Amino acid sequence: MRRIIKIAPMHKLIKRAGAARVSEESAIALSKILEEVGLKVAKEAIDFAHHAGRKTVKARDIEIAAQKVLGRR
Repeated sequence: MRRIIKIAPMHKLIKRAGAARVSEESAIALSKILEEVGLKVAKEAIDFAHHAGRKTVKARDIEIAAQKVLGRR
């Protein structure tokens, strides 16, 4: 399966979180997980937009979906 999220930004993200060094495997793993979570959030957001009678997914749909998927307040 082709990656949508590139690996180089994953290296930067892990380093920004405080890692001194980042393995290629960890960057690939983070990319895979973020894609999976992102797809779940996007699917929920699409459902919210359709429920509201819209074809367009708005930022608020994403925010609500993220709260649901990630268990945030």
